[in-house]
Amino acid sequence: MGQMVMIGAGMGTMAAAARLAVAGHRVTVYERSATYGGAVDRFERDGFVFDTGPGLLHLPAVYRDLFVKTGKESLERSVELGQVDPASRHLFADGTDVRLPNASRAGAVAALDAALGAGAGERWADFLGRARDAWDRSRRPLLEEPLWRDPRALGRDPYPAVPRRRLLRSPRLATTVAEIGAWELGDARLAALLDGCALSYGLDPRHAPASAAVLPYLEQTFGSWYVRGGMRELARAVYERCLARRVEFVFGAEVTRIVEKDGAAAGVELADGTLVEADAVVAGVAPGRLLAPHPGGSGSAAGAAGEAAVAERDDGSVPGRFTVLLALRGGRDVGAAHRTVVHSPDGGAEAAAVFGGRPAERPTVTVLRPDDPATRPDGGHEAVTLTATVAPHGPVDWSDAALRARYAEVLMSVAEAAVPGLPERLLWHETRTPADTAARTGAAGGSVPPPALAGAEGRLLYPANTTRLPGLHRAGGWAHPGGGLAHAGMSGALVAGLIVEGPEFRGSQ
Repeated sequence: MGQMVMIGAGMGTMAAAARLAVAGHRVTVYERSATYGGAVDRFERDGFVFDTGPGLLHLPAVYRDLFVKTGKESLERSVELGQVDPASRHLFADGTDVRLPNASRAGAVAALDAALGAGAGERWADFLGRARDAWDRSRRPLLEEPLWRDPRALGRDPYPAVPRRRLLRSPRLATTVAEIGAWELGDARLAALLDGCALSYGLDPRHAPASAAVLPYLEQTFGSWYVRGGMRELARAVYERCLARRVEFVFGAEVTRIVEKDGAAAGVELADGTLVEADAVVAGVAPGRLLAPHPGGSGSAAGAAGEAAVAERDDGSVPGRFTVLLALRGGRDVGAAHRTVVHSPDGGAEAAAVFGGRPAERPTVTVLRPDDPATRPDGGHEAVTLTATVAPHGPVDWSDAALRARYAEVLMSVAEAAVPGLPERLLWHETRTPADTAARTGAAGGSVPPPALAGAEGRLLYPANTTRLPGLHRAGGWAHPGGGLAHAGMSGALVAGLIVEGPEFRGSQ
């Protein structure tokens, strides 16, 4: 068996590393930072513990499969995983307050009817039915198989939009998330519910394809899950599974170049000049940045490795996250929701700001209040995390201390609707911006990759896990099938399958 070199210790590369090690390969992971997990990190101070990356997990089956395939112990033997209920609470600008139960279509219908009026729940259920059709049509080629050599079929939107009849003109079909809200849902609050979901994944509701309907479908069908102690515990579990399978980690080791020999990837060069030989290289970053320029244009090794069925997307144009970590005096309210979304009164203006390179004046804020003793010093305190989707670092200078402080105040002001008495309870707060994400993970602009989506003529697809340079593979959020904890795990499974079984690998059956 061969020597595998992994660039970066993110969730996708670690998922690939564990599977490759079980297949008998020797695997070494080189990570430029001092720890594993990539964006799945934590911050600790004075007995308070906060996730600084994803706060919830959807599709836990991805990691259950990883643990089953890499050892006899299940995921639940390594972490305490549980569903949050309600899955989410939503506060709208008109004062409407609705709690959506976890993974219960009937419960969601009843909750929406009670809060928004009779018929609202049924319209949402009908929408989710169409979203299910889109999921069934795109799930396998989009998530479970390597990207097709000709991905043009995935450029067609699988969402079965409802024809909108017009007087003396042909019917129109919704092609974007915003059009679904305006034409099919029949209620501004239902539209805000859908738009807010898209925005939370870094997608512009005004332009995201209708196929983005699979995202709320995925959450409401497969549930929202939390790992006791924080989502960083999931990264720890995957890291320890890698160690148990004799994967070697080298931290503080930055890869500066992918070494090529005889037209194939042959290893990597580290920042200190060390050359490491390998039979295959798996990059958790855009590999084109690590290839020396060659004469000959796209026919060269460097050009070929940078080429894929679709273009690289990690150019700093995708939104990032602005996060505020709150240490509060006083215990968590009885009955407080784990996740509350406080919706913007003007979603269109918010999207225009985020995707126009400006801070939104009134952002949609997600408030996470885990009922977890491991996140606070005692029962008389609470750890709360606020998050908003924002323009990336570059168009906005998120390193500006005054802007960081002002925007943290904006988020805290919005969050008062979900956390009564917040200003009086506040002990201290910390902020994390796209500038911090860029410094921590190396992602251009501190961007956070959305999941891949069908439709939009393929603009929301990611480069394939294989490259045109033999021996070089991609994993992680900037490769097929895109961003998010579950998708990163899927990318690792696809890469391992392609290396072990070769180009004929077609994913899980």
